[in-house]
Amino acid sequence: MAKAGTTGSRGGADPDAEQAGTLDRKGGPGHTVLMALAFAVPVVKVAYTVGGGDAVREVLVGMEPANWPDVLIGMVLTDPLLASVLGVVVSRVVFALFAARGAVPAGGGVAGAARRVALTVVNPVAVGTIITCLFGFRWGLGTCAVACLLREGVVVEYLTGRRRLRGGRGGGAPAYRPASWLRRAAAVEQWVALALTVLVLPVLAFVSALDGQAWTPIVRCQVTNGTVTVSDRLIELGRKGSGIVGWNLDSEQISNGQGCTRVESLYVREPWWRG
Repeated sequence: MAKAGTTGSRGGADPDAEQAGTLDRKGGPGHTVLMALAFAVPVVKVAYTVGGGDAVREVLVGMEPANWPDVLIGMVLTDPLLASVLGVVVSRVVFALFAARGAVPAGGGVAGAARRVALTVVNPVAVGTIITCLFGFRWGLGTCAVACLLREGVVVEYLTGRRRLRGGRGGGAPAYRPASWLRRAAAVEQWVALALTVLVLPVLAFVSALDGQAWTPIVRCQVTNGTVTVSDRLIELGRKGSGIVGWNLDSEQISNGQGCTRVESLYVREPWWRG
């Protein structure tokens, strides 16, 4: 087995290590999965919730492009598990991206270790704080802990040379050989991160998209059609003056509502797996 500090040295470049670093600089599989989910999941959510077909087009037009992210935001705000896993994956993708560009301090001693710890924990703490505010302390603590652990594996791999920076930088940095259990943990971390990114997150995202809940509040409003005013339920798409523009669940069209009150339940239909 090659010793740490020589695996990624300039004299004996490890193509696998450099390929891993290059993949990190491009965002890795996490970047691809996140982009795919960002485009596909909102459309699936709208299609299943309002019934598909022309209704999807009308809702997307009624929302206006600037409001399309509301679908993803609404899904995350109503599903603590999805929000936590998404926070962990985003935290790790961002960290791997910056680590591949030399953001992980390679110096030894107490100062270098302190800088690495600070760099590793600052983002998970921020993500954990957000999750705590939305869903409570336990969710926030769990998210922060998992995000920190998955980041530590990236640090170990770059410092041992199992991943290399562009042009071989960092491979010949100060020799660092962590305990065998830490090296094994770093290897396990790679598989856990991959499973969370390409399997768990997509499954949770599509489960949330097909759960039959609206992504924004459902309100009951006074809707006027000609000379007739009725009380209908609307999925709120936007606000216009003192009223609301929404998808009318009763007449299945875009409607303007006045005097709206919020409906407690977000369920529009049964979840897909019960249908």
